Order: sequence, then structure tokens, then C-alpha cells
Amino acid sequence: MKLIFWGTPEFAVASLAKVLESEHELLAVVTAPDKPAGRGLKLQYSDVKKFALEHQIPVLQPENLKDPAFIEHLKELNADLYIVIAFRMLPPEVFEIPRFGTFNIHGSLLPNYRGAAPIHWAVINGETKTGVTSFFINHKMDEGDIIDFKEVSIGENETTGELYERLMALGAELTIETIEKIEKQTLKPIPQTQYQNLNLKSAPKLKREHQLINWDLPADQVHNLIRGLSPYPGAYTRIQKKDGEVLTLKCYKSVIIEQDSEFPPGYIHTDGKQFMIISCKKMQISLLEVQFQGKSRMKIETFLQGFRFENYTLNLF
Repeated sequence: MKLIFWGTPEFAVASLAKVLESEHELLAVVTAPDKPAGRGLKLQYSDVKKFALEHQIPVLQPENLKDPAFIEHLKELNADLYIVIAFRMLPPEVFEIPRFGTFNIHGSLLPNYRGAAPIHWAVINGETKTGVTSFFINHKMDEGDIIDFKEVSIGENETTGELYERLMALGAELTIETIEKIEKQTLKPIPQTQYQNLNLKSAPKLKREHQLINWDLPADQVHNLIRGLSPYPGAYTRIQKKDGEVLTLKCYKSVIIEQDSEFPPGYIHTDGKQFMIISCKKMQISLLEVQFQGKSRMKIETFLQGFRFENYTLNLF
């Protein structure tokens, strides 16, 4: 089949590589326009564009997806199928062009975790399984008919970053399998409308307010937030100097200490060398990797070597 691939970040590259290796004809890649970044504000290419240029694949970067000239060019390319992974929402004028339609790969087991951050929220909510889903795009976000899915378990200490890597590879496998099913017309799409009365979980875009650790929660919920926001954007807490200045501490790795503390939530228990244990409403958290304000990410032992607790109150908030 003749294909056009739509995507921008690293998550889409693994699938793009699989498509390129397949027997299908890849006509073009559509990705986000170049954006200035860094101190010099130099134009930066998306991960998908970098891959496409390395492999001599034509690249399209429309500012406006409804631009008549762009839509006309798509029609002239005459692709059989569009594949969309980690790209913005397509208008009907675009996704209705190919004769076999347009499908998307989403990083959750739909209909749960529709939205911008499905991998993060699955970990934050303590899910024990997740996966990737392929579905036909329609006019609503992540609500088209389901084509196929692949499921994986989530480790109890697994971070979003680690799960991201696994789902990226799994999504690439599902991409090829979905193309084959569509080509052979062996699929039986499942309308998501049949799930509309269920209490579904969503995956909204992460905001700063989601990152602040509440130590007045059970340790398992705190642990899930830390690993769910690791490595990006990072869960954080605050510590106050005795002179009143408040600084932030990002937390990237932790383990649960299955023992209640005699101290209030947020209290710091440490030997100043090997461990830093924080009291929670129920049980405790041992921090393993952190990043103090203005510093780089480091293991807790390295952090403790240079931190002067005598200058701070022994409580996180």
C-alpha cells in the first residue's frame, strides 16, 4: 500500500522505521514545523524529521492543516492509508482523504486514558497493565473505532520513562500488524461508543499542579506519582531553610518502606550518608534519586554528601 506517516516526537520514530522496512511504499512524512530552541534560538528539527531526512523520505511541514494547497498536494499523492502517531488532531478534510482511512496508535488500552499523557497517568494511578491501541481517527479525540491492541504489565517500580521505551517498541509492532489487517480487510473495528456508560479514566495534559508531592497521602500513591513523572516532568517537593527561603527538590526514584512512621507526613529521617526516608500518611518513602534546585540529578548518597541539613527544617511539604 501507499502510505503517508504523520508524527513528531521520538515515540513515533520506532513505528516510522518499521514502516520504512516494510514492503509498503512510504510516500512522505508529515511532521511539525521547525521551532527555535536553545540559547541561540536555532531552528530544531523534530525527531521524525531527522529520521526522514537521514533516509531520504520527503518531508511535509504544514503550518495550517486546512491550507487548500496542502490538502490538494495530499490528494495528488493519492495515498491508500495515513498512519498517525503522536501528532496533533487532524481535521476531516485530511483524515478522510485516503481510501482506507487514517489510523492512530495511542499509548493506552482504549477507551481508558484518552488524552495527551496516557503513559504518565497509567503509572500515576498505579495501574498494573496498559498497552497500545490502534484505532481509526474520527472527529473526536481518541474516540474512533478500535482496530487492535497489545497489552503489557507494569512493574511495581517501573517509571514512565522505562514504560515509554517498551510501549514505543510495542507500538511499532502494532503499526505493521494494523496495516496488514487493513490491507487484507480482516479487521472488525469495535466502536468506542459501546463504552460510553463506563467510568473511564482520562489522561489530560500534565500541569505544574500535578507535580507537587502531597506527603499526607499513603506511600504507595506518593511512590506512583514519583515514578509516573520520571524522568519528565518530575515530581517535586519543597524544603525550607531556617532563614525562610523555600527551595524545591525533584524526586525521580523511590521505594516504599512498609512500616508506619511515628513522625508526621513529610518528616525527613536520614543518616546523612546512605538513606533519606520520608514519612507519609501510611508507611514511608525512601528516596533513591533526586535533583535539588539548581543542581543536576543524582543518587541519594551523592546528594546527602553535600547537603547541610543543619541549615534546613527537617520537613518536606
